[in-house]
Amino acid sequence: MAEITAALVKSLRDKTDAGMMDCKKALIECDGDMDAAVKFLREKGIAKAAAKADREANQGIIAALVSDCGCDGIMLELNCETDFCAKGDKFQSLVAEVAKTLKASEAKTLEEALQVSMGEGSVEEYIKAMCSSIGENMMLRKFARLSVAGNGAITSYIHMGGKVGVLLSVASGKEETAKSDAFKALSKDLTLHIAAAAPKSVDSSSLDPAFVAEEQEIAKAQLLQEGKPEHMLEKILPGKLKALYAQSCLVNQGFVKDPSTTVEALLAAKSKELGDTITVVDFKRFQLGA
Repeated sequence: MAEITAALVKSLRDKTDAGMMDCKKALIECDGDMDAAVKFLREKGIAKAAAKADREANQGIIAALVSDCGCDGIMLELNCETDFCAKGDKFQSLVAEVAKTLKASEAKTLEEALQVSMGEGSVEEYIKAMCSSIGENMMLRKFARLSVAGNGAITSYIHMGGKVGVLLSVASGKEETAKSDAFKALSKDLTLHIAAAAPKSVDSSSLDPAFVAEEQEIAKAQLLQEGKPEHMLEKILPGKLKALYAQSCLVNQGFVKDPSTTVEALLAAKSKELGDTITVVDFKRFQLGA
């Protein structure tokens, strides 16, 4: 019996794009013969994923799962090649299966999610193995987890049949506030707002400094092109920055259901109404293929 080394398994995996456990089984079955193992995997249909691996997977579904307690939630984007496949029972069952597996794990990042144990290998390997069964290239493209520390809740919203997804963490000072219908309604409204308005961050302090700097440079160049004297830029640019925050930061945006008030003002009004302090801690917004 030939020794089935990790290097041999990796070599077969590189040749076929099959899962690690499938490669190991094939090598054992073929007594370490690489060519025979490749043929074995092709005959089983497992190596078909390799032929599909270079095909673009930009359709699919965004899905979310939140614990009954509302204290923890996950969101993922699983891609396939066609909208027809995305609407099929097999693919949707796979999405539900992967979401359930990842929800039960401790994964916080995409890299960790791909390595979570599923079937006889990892989530990544399981999805690759299912490429042959479903008939399209598939990949887990995005993954996020939000948890509540203290009082508050995680809320999710999936829009347009899985084309846009939002996962939101909102904190409260009191436990009873987070359990109230008013708090739940506010959280749901905020997820709808985030889906529609696509903010980049909760507030200006969490906005990517590189993005801000780039937008400032663009604004400066535009002003100079318009003929504004350079000594006037210091007076004009702060207004441009304020406009950038109003466009990009959740709390500075006009609330979609009532653009005359900002999200920050909405949170303040609801806090006063409920006799508590309500704040948005974090959110994740996924858009299919973006």
